[in-house]
Amino acid sequence: MENEGQSPQPLTGGRDDQCGPPLPPAPGAGQHLALDLANTAIALPGGQSADLLDTPAAAQHWLTVRGLAPAGADLRETCASRLRALREEIRLLLAARVAGEPAPAGALTALNDALTLAPAASLLHWSPDRGLYRAAAHPTTQIVEHALAALAADAADLLTGPDAERLTACGSAPCNRYLLRHGRRHWCSTRCGDRARAARAYARRTQRDAAE
Repeated sequence: MENEGQSPQPLTGGRDDQCGPPLPPAPGAGQHLALDLANTAIALPGGQSADLLDTPAAAQHWLTVRGLAPAGADLRETCASRLRALREEIRLLLAARVAGEPAPAGALTALNDALTLAPAASLLHWSPDRGLYRAAAHPTTQIVEHALAALAADAADLLTGPDAERLTACGSAPCNRYLLRHGRRHWCSTRCGDRARAARAYARRTQRDAAE
């Protein structure tokens, strides 16, 4: 098999040079930001890959577009790496759920840690001009903590809610994206579906030629 045993090589710009522009969001990614996050690390044909969070600027753009960070935020590599780390833990939990296997203990701990990063309630504060008052921690002071907590909460909801039964992995190798299944469809995009059908047709022709 081509590139078997090799790690996917990064593809500049996040484009698939064999299939054109980037893949559209997988089914379910619009409802679950955690699913969208999991799919930001993409395996592509030819042993290539695309990481939509590979730089602080890319991570900030991803968070801003999804309302998880203000447009003027100045994310650093430390923050981007924390987002990528949570992505990998979520991917481990999704993989275990799809395979019907026990959830990895380390991934559970990481997700629970992220859930508690930002306060869920308005906290009590005091200032000379206002006295005692309640307010939630401002997103601009805890951008990454709020984002990670929100993504972890969404992942927990996805894994324990009714959509968990529809969760599946794309059935078109080498794609590694996850999606919510609709009917019998188990491809994350039309492109992957076409590739899977072409692979099956090629396998049938090969078997037929071998039998003749």
